[in-house]
Amino acid sequence: MTAVTSVVWAGGRLRDPREPVVAGTDPGYTTGLGLFETCAVVGGRAFALTRHLDRLASSSAALGLPPVDDAEVRSAVAAVLAASGPEVGRLRVTVTAGPPAAEPGGPGGGPALVVAAGPAPVRGPAHVVRSPWVRNERSPLAGHKSTSYAADVLALAAAVRAGGNEALLANTRGALCEGATSNVLVEVGDELLTPALSSGCLPGVTRALALAWAAEAGLPVREAREDELPWRVVDDVLAGRAGLALAGSLRGVVGVEVVEGAPVAVGPVTAALVSLFRARAADDLDP
Repeated sequence: MTAVTSVVWAGGRLRDPREPVVAGTDPGYTTGLGLFETCAVVGGRAFALTRHLDRLASSSAALGLPPVDDAEVRSAVAAVLAASGPEVGRLRVTVTAGPPAAEPGGPGGGPALVVAAGPAPVRGPAHVVRSPWVRNERSPLAGHKSTSYAADVLALAAAVRAGGNEALLANTRGALCEGATSNVLVEVGDELLTPALSSGCLPGVTRALALAWAAEAGLPVREAREDELPWRVVDDVLAGRAGLALAGSLRGVVGVEVVEGAPVAVGPVTAALVSLFRARAADDLDP
């Protein structure tokens, strides 16, 4: 069996993946105050890297983290991908504030950057399970790809124990919000609707591309109004009155085929968007 390969860059150079690279005093470790971005790796290149780095910069400003140099990130990404093998399908960029100053008022070490690549997860058909936990749309972390990710990890683990590979989350207002690792879209009637960002969902890169490319192609895909996607819409999917899709960096856009063990149909608008996204993504790896 071939060993799983991972490549890590930190502190200005490539590292042995077993080598410690985070200071014990770094707030990213002690408090979870950090950000990350995950990109699919296609043909040795990170898909939509510019959009991911733009989101990273925006979230860094929103959370008060020191900005990381865009050129440094790109250089690190290039070094990691150049050292990666063909089995690598996922790239992660993680940024934290870095270790604090040694003395009060003294200079800190600046932001800590870690770039790592490895194989993409192997998933079967999209199978979602409703989570008993909710997304707090009023949290300061809502809408940011935070390293404070334990709630999502636990929700996904519960879904996996139930036989699924993605967890669905409502928000505190009882509306469908997102998946633990993806955005969601619901096919209702002749339209495909995705929760608005006010729901607390992540402003996903794949979600944004799907909305933009669908609009250009004339597909009826749009953000939902606040009252259009209540949590009970998942029951409509189970009853065959609606369809469901997921959008994420590693999944792309996929139709959900199973909800809590019950097969469900993939709707025609979803199928059209899946085909469109694949074609447009293949044409441009940094759209």
